[in-house]
Amino acid sequence: MNSEITDKDKVKGWVLYDADCPLCTRLALDFRPMLRRRHFDLAPLQSPWARTRLGLTPPQLLAEMRLLRADGTVFSGADALLEISRHLWWAWPLRQAGRLPVILKLLRSGYRWVARNRSCAHSACAVHKLAIARQIRPFDFLPLLVLPAAALTLSVQFPPWVFMWAMALALYAGCKWLTFREAVGRGLVFGPARALGYLLAWPGMEASAFLNHQNAPAKPSEAEWAFAFTKTGLGFVLLFGVSRRLFPFHPLAAGWTAMCGVVFILHFGLFHLLSLTWRRAGVKATPLMQNPLATKSLSEFWGGRWNTAFNELVFRYIYRPVRRRTTPAFATLAAFGLSGLVHELVISLPARGGFGLPTTYFVIQGFGLLLERSAFGQKIGLGNGLPGRAFALAIAAGPAFFLFPPPFIRNVILPMLPAIGAT
Repeated sequence: MNSEITDKDKVKGWVLYDADCPLCTRLALDFRPMLRRRHFDLAPLQSPWARTRLGLTPPQLLAEMRLLRADGTVFSGADALLEISRHLWWAWPLRQAGRLPVILKLLRSGYRWVARNRSCAHSACAVHKLAIARQIRPFDFLPLLVLPAAALTLSVQFPPWVFMWAMALALYAGCKWLTFREAVGRGLVFGPARALGYLLAWPGMEASAFLNHQNAPAKPSEAEWAFAFTKTGLGFVLLFGVSRRLFPFHPLAAGWTAMCGVVFILHFGLFHLLSLTWRRAGVKATPLMQNPLATKSLSEFWGGRWNTAFNELVFRYIYRPVRRRTTPAFATLAAFGLSGLVHELVISLPARGGFGLPTTYFVIQGFGLLLERSAFGQKIGLGNGLPGRAFALAIAAGPAFFLFPPPFIRNVILPMLPAIGAT
């Protein structure tokens, strides 16, 4: 990669990278043909001419990549990536997202995090590998940043309910890709059909279980099929029947009913039917909802009963890494706190109101879990039996008003109903 730079007046600029970093060098090799087609060349930051042109101290020089344009303008880090994206048609979502100050700040922070977490010694540099997935590369997280940022561009062009679904799908797709890349990094062998099935036709996040051909689940029973169809039907009744009758007289009640109908149709119904279909085909696809009403404790509710796909993500990518560096209590609050922030993007942002309430809901869940596991909680039986069931119901369902506040119902759910023919 230490090639000479020639014909400097013919190129639009130079992408300058750390030649002592194997990751940086590998990425430079991967992107070099594409960049050269657009008249950008690459050169190490350690090149004498680059050090002279930039005029930086050695620590400053290697802190982040640089883009040196032919006119002498210099872009650093995330700003360099955004400038390069102007020349790539497929990078328009990143380009548009970078126009938003909050996303630009997020991209800069993310880039600096990657740069700070390099460990350089004896001319070798490597990004710290995550304990949860040693083969995940920093760029595997890029869809989780770019897709939600692209969804933000819809916030002023489309109705709030469209923006809500776009943001939810963007977050889902980013997480889906991350879990897929983790399975690939672990060396799991699978065919293209299984990969497409996981990415496009299964909402779960246990990639290793789904993609592994050696997992052979038991065939589902006819009773389970009937149960899944019943839940799906109940969802349609709530969404297109009950909410329609309530709408003229009690709009908020109609909105809540419709929202419950959507949850029954998707999470309890269609996702369960997908699970049945995959299991019948010999693929391990555990249902996302594991009979939440049968929970005996708050820990059981959040740990294995309610939306196991999201819980799996939070446990693997938030709780476990934080737990290794801090205490279980702090890791628990961090996991629930991040869950709150994710729901702010899907609930509060489209509603343009109720900010902080979803996060409050999940913080309550975190403290409820700590109380249940405390010596006092164990002494009064919050972790099992009737007290455990009552406590779980009170903490999980009691503050639901914070999770789905009136601004969300009024500004997102109710306008969606006429659009889908539910009024």
